[in-house]
Amino acid sequence: MLPKGFYCGGLHSGIAKNKNKNDFALFFSDSPCVVAGMFTGSIVKAAPVLIDIDRIKKYRLFQAIVANSGCANACTGKQGKKDALIVCKEIAKQLKISDTDILVASTGVIGDFLPVEKMLKAVPKLVENIKKKDELAAVSSIMTTDTYPKYISKRIKVSTGEIKIWACTKGSGMIHPNLQGFHATMLSFILTDAQLYQKQLQKVLEVAVKQSYNCVSVDGDTSTNDTVLLLSNGQSNTGKLNTQDLEIFQKALNEITLKLAKMMASDGEGATRMIEIFVKNTKKHEDAEKIAATIATSPLVKTALFGSDANWGRILAALGRAGVKLNPDRVDIYIGNIMTAKDGMAVKFDEVKAKKLLQQKECKITIDVKSGKQWARYYTCDFSYDYVKINGSYRS
Repeated sequence: MLPKGFYCGGLHSGIAKNKNKNDFALFFSDSPCVVAGMFTGSIVKAAPVLIDIDRIKKYRLFQAIVANSGCANACTGKQGKKDALIVCKEIAKQLKISDTDILVASTGVIGDFLPVEKMLKAVPKLVENIKKKDELAAVSSIMTTDTYPKYISKRIKVSTGEIKIWACTKGSGMIHPNLQGFHATMLSFILTDAQLYQKQLQKVLEVAVKQSYNCVSVDGDTSTNDTVLLLSNGQSNTGKLNTQDLEIFQKALNEITLKLAKMMASDGEGATRMIEIFVKNTKKHEDAEKIAATIATSPLVKTALFGSDANWGRILAALGRAGVKLNPDRVDIYIGNIMTAKDGMAVKFDEVKAKKLLQQKECKITIDVKSGKQWARYYTCDFSYDYVKINGSYRS
């Protein structure tokens, strides 16, 4: 259910070794869009990230996103930028728009150069394919080790009519987004026919990302290519959103990005379950975030989760190195609704019931610091044997 005026498609261009794997995608609006973006906080930024940051600073409106999988185009120097821009120019020529109206994104192996000739040969067919509005073809084209395509849409009612929001994401490994405001391997493209100013769009995106993509971790590694782009073309004809309508839009966007973030956590490389780490009653929100992130990225915690081991000691140990000042003798820990530690010490609990809770596809771990009223959530997954297998031979 694409918003009005948007088209998308994807195909196999020859980047991926598997001929049955789509690897080249195009998202297009038939009218100019206001754009908001957030990108990786890593100082090692891929060529497409550098291009997008530069373009969003220079230009107001855009009409397309071209994305590929199989090659991150990262750590490729000046040649990497040149290659991406060559592909942009050819797509712009086919779409009959300016090449500066296009944003780019890549994911895959770091250090490889884009196979430009293969991509250029595929451009005419790719541009033709977007007429089909094949969402699955487009989303599958940005997948790497993902086991399923992740995309959702939502209709929302505002005072002047109906707005549509469509969003997709990819991400299974090298997932610990540190997405920063206009200054994010996961990629996320969000399309809407709402009408918003650029500053409004950037603000709603940052709010949504803070409670979703920036609260998910598969392995603690931030990618060189993390990118979130939000395009708004205003074709819903609902006009400028008033304060109440903007709140409705924000709520819908929050729900969409959170759902996609949870999908990434549950589809982490080799993951068998998704875990919500809920830290509450801290003095500062930032303290809760630090504790939750530290626990969510602890290899010892994540391997215990794979074994369905209610090893609360590892959770408390991770909390202790989060860099937050607190009294560990006041901390309570719950697995589901089962208290496993009280005031920093062991309590008797049913190990069998706790194990069963941890064996579920989704489980919640609560850490009560009992020193304030602030809280934060983080979403993560377990570390399995398959995670090591996948990443031990990723390039092959």
